[in-house]
Amino acid sequence: MAVTLVTSFASSSSSSRFHFRSFSSSPSSLSSCFVRFQSPSRLKVAFAVTPLYCSSKAMSHTIAHATLGLTQANSVDHPKISFSGKEMDVTEWKGDILAVGVMEKDMTKDANSKFENTILKKLDAHLGGLLADVSSEEDFSGKPGQYTVLRLRGLGSKRVGLIGLGKSASSPSAFQSLGEAVAAAAKASQASSVAVVLASSESVSNESKLSSASAIASGTVLGLFEDSRYKSESKKPSLKSVDIIGFGTGPGLEEKLKYAEHVSYGVIFGKELVNSPANVLTPAVLAEEASNLASMYSDVMTANILNEEQCKELKMGSYLAVAAASANPPHFIHLIYKPSSGPVKTKLALVGKGLTFDSGGYNIKIGPDMIIELMKIDVGGSAAVLGAAKAIGQIKPPGVEVHFIVAACENMISGTGMRPGDVITASNGKTIEVNNTDAEGRLTLADALVYACNQGVDKIVDLATLTGAIIVALGPSMAGMYTASDELAKEVTAASERSGEKLWRMPMEERYWEMMKSSVADMVNLGGHAGDSITAALFLKQFVSENVEWMHIDMAGPVWNEKKKAATGFGVATLVEWVQNNSS
Repeated sequence: MAVTLVTSFASSSSSSRFHFRSFSSSPSSLSSCFVRFQSPSRLKVAFAVTPLYCSSKAMSHTIAHATLGLTQANSVDHPKISFSGKEMDVTEWKGDILAVGVMEKDMTKDANSKFENTILKKLDAHLGGLLADVSSEEDFSGKPGQYTVLRLRGLGSKRVGLIGLGKSASSPSAFQSLGEAVAAAAKASQASSVAVVLASSESVSNESKLSSASAIASGTVLGLFEDSRYKSESKKPSLKSVDIIGFGTGPGLEEKLKYAEHVSYGVIFGKELVNSPANVLTPAVLAEEASNLASMYSDVMTANILNEEQCKELKMGSYLAVAAASANPPHFIHLIYKPSSGPVKTKLALVGKGLTFDSGGYNIKIGPDMIIELMKIDVGGSAAVLGAAKAIGQIKPPGVEVHFIVAACENMISGTGMRPGDVITASNGKTIEVNNTDAEGRLTLADALVYACNQGVDKIVDLATLTGAIIVALGPSMAGMYTASDELAKEVTAASERSGEKLWRMPMEERYWEMMKSSVADMVNLGGHAGDSITAALFLKQFVSENVEWMHIDMAGPVWNEKKKAATGFGVATLVEWVQNNSS
């Protein structure tokens, strides 16, 4: 049953305005109706309706509710894969595919065209020389991206696959790519059991075996994932088990593989949020998804979702100005992770830009380079933050408290929206002249950063698809990081190296602040195209307390894989690694 309340009334000599709110059992599922009497003889009614929705399933994160276009996501249960470490003779392994990671040097052959590598020689002997013959016929040389799968008799495995690793294999990204190739081979063959081994297992040091096995597991889970929620038909992968041979055994490896699994499903959750169309993933639904995480991990996590009126009480004028034009009301998301036992030594905040759609506002995105049809990706920062929240809820790191903060809204166009030239006031009292409504992400982050500092945190990392300038500077696969703290830069760089995600430290050039000065306010929100990613970071710095270590990550490039036409889940793994590093 819906209830309608008159929540405000305004009157002037020329017009009177009533504000009605209608809501069902959930206050986050509300509808708004504005009725304005323009004159005694004319009545205009404007309806702004937010669709009602029901919560998603815990495992599949399926978003099911009435939307524009009547679109509903299909229910998808992500397959659970059993990973285990083994030490055994690869010729005795029994299953569907034995996948061998091969470096270019492993393909060296003697005068008789026989492999010199010990494992390849042993496999080839069981196969009567067919492995050497086929690799020559298919010109397989072990280069990155090459793989061949053979269905042969003579082994316990039904198929043998050779997967190219290039000149060397030592980085997490190389082993993750191996896992992705294993997943591709498993999908193509409808395999349910796979084993992975390196032809040169001695090339992996004992110290890096656990992290390398973890990267293989992560790559396999992510490689198997296909987002088919919005397709009428989908195939369910059949892979059930993966044995990782030659990387050790025991509780330490099992724990590392389980960690990789938790992080990977956090990445998948982040991918699903970015992939979801804006008519489905509204600010209210994003808030509901966050609340579901708190319910799922209620032993360590709580949720506080602020509505528009509560944000007004906190004087979040910068954030609310961006949200003002949309029929879908803003929802300010605050999740709090606290370990169930033990002291808290460090308090962290992860702040994500949460624009579920960005039209550009009155400075509307026009032209082929503006890709307005892809502006669902502006939720990428918040997707990284909430994906990390999901993983951390599973891993439960001790000794660290984490605040996950998202100022969720849409940047749309209407008579109630902010205009170029408006002056708005952030929650720390600083005023901003809006000289471009398409520089909106920093306006939402301004109030989110003030809020984060007020939680008494020691360190903040914010992530945002903030500028096109960072793509010009670093390309599509690398994010830029800005911080004045060398120590924080070292921490996050180390986390990114462990996760395999690419970050590059950019300069905080204080002299560029001159570009951000306004004649009517404390600052403008856009300083021009020159050094835009730098001036955007300098803008955000104005809303961070001096006693808080802070980093801004501009991830506009790597949020999306243009070749695959899909989200990458960028940022989740690095954030989880960073939190783990700060854990006791």
